[in-house]
Amino acid sequence: QVQLVESGGGLVQAGGSLRLSCAASGRTFSSYAMGWFRQAPGKDREFVATMNKGGGATYYADSVKGRFTISRDNAKNTVYLQMNGLKPEDTAVYHCAFRRQIYSTGSARSNDYDYWGQGTQVTVSS
Repeated sequence: QVQLVESGGGLVQAGGSLRLSCAASGRTFSSYAMGWFRQAPGKDREFVATMNKGGGATYYADSVKGRFTISRDNAKNTVYLQMNGLKPEDTAVYHCAFRRQIYSTGSARSNDYDYWGQGTQVTVSS
């Protein structure tokens, strides 16, 4: 079992940057593939970015490609989402998620993830 806690959200003007963090409990952080998702009011949960277990492969939604970067620090048990060039349409609650340890690859499907954080609010003003 792993517990996830996101932080780093806030209010930012369009064009600004934020870095979200997701701290994970447990001693086997490096053995999880992980992802970031977001959910805006009245909308379905949306894939943002994912990273495989080894950290060498990443994949992004077209809407954030070139602006967002997912990364991990195994020594700190933390996964990050660096968000640059923020737009009002990026406003949402952002969640990190981990797959079960048996899976090596990341995924863009929310149903493939077993562990979820509570989320952190990101609001981008125009």
